[in-house]
Amino acid sequence: MRIGELAHQAGVTVKAVRYYESLGLITPTRLSNGYRDYSEVDVRHTAEIRALARLGIPVERTQPFLDCLSAGHPHADDCPASLAEYRDAIADLTARIHGLTTRRDALIAHLNRAAHRGCTTTPADQGTDMPDFTSLPADLPVPADDGAADHLPGTPLPPLVLRATDGSTITLDELGPGRTVIYLYPLTGRPGIDLPEGWDAIPGARGCSTEACDFRDHYRDLVDAGATQVFGCSSQDVDYQREVVERLHLPFPMLSDPNLELARALDLPTFAPGDLDRYRPFTPNIRDELYSRLTMIVREGLIEHVFYPIFPPNEHAGQVLRWLRAHLH
Repeated sequence: MRIGELAHQAGVTVKAVRYYESLGLITPTRLSNGYRDYSEVDVRHTAEIRALARLGIPVERTQPFLDCLSAGHPHADDCPASLAEYRDAIADLTARIHGLTTRRDALIAHLNRAAHRGCTTTPADQGTDMPDFTSLPADLPVPADDGAADHLPGTPLPPLVLRATDGSTITLDELGPGRTVIYLYPLTGRPGIDLPEGWDAIPGARGCSTEACDFRDHYRDLVDAGATQVFGCSSQDVDYQREVVERLHLPFPMLSDPNLELARALDLPTFAPGDLDRYRPFTPNIRDELYSRLTMIVREGLIEHVFYPIFPPNEHAGQVLRWLRAHLH
């Protein structure tokens, strides 16, 4: 057969066939008129080269597989030399993966150092080039009360176990006596990473860091007003949340609910921002669905009171404090 027919049957280009031939991987016969004549064996070898290339084995290293076919074996990897080539290719990929992982980790470390250089918890002390997550832009849309939390007061917390940033695990239906404050939030920004596109236009989305800072600044007052525990909770990984706790110097732990189990158990409101790819290198298990901002006051295993919707988030801890003081008994 002619070279064009071979290329068509094997699913490659004519240029690729000529390259394989230059390497001696396929050896057509010559007709009396000087034209090359390719056989079904050449088709099989060419298709095998293509399949191996898709696995990541370079064309130049496919000879052992073709020799195995030429020896009469039904499969190109029936021979010890073929298996050895698999092992060598795997070793090469492993080395490349290690090298790329090392480079990625180094880049992340440089990004974090650069992003946090001069970053403090107060806007006045931040470098002029640093994004300020501790203040809010003007004219943020105010979230409307859609009734999505009306069913929660009087509802018992489910027996879910969530990981906390201090290394502990918290069983939600075993919070103990007294009042526990659990504020749910969508996603805290991190220096060096842009917020999801359109984030400020989503009612109630912006302000997670400012809310955390407000709970930090009111933490002692909340305890004095009867809050035995305060937790922030989101669907981000514990490691991602731990960075926030350390950077903002939060005196309370965050809870991680990566599968939104609490949302499913209590039918809590969530939303999908649709642009979270830039966060995946730092929190790989991040979901496309995030918690809507909501705070629960829990007492003796029951949800006693709910704040929803919440606005402005940078003043919300003060709202919780006023409620606790009004119900101090």
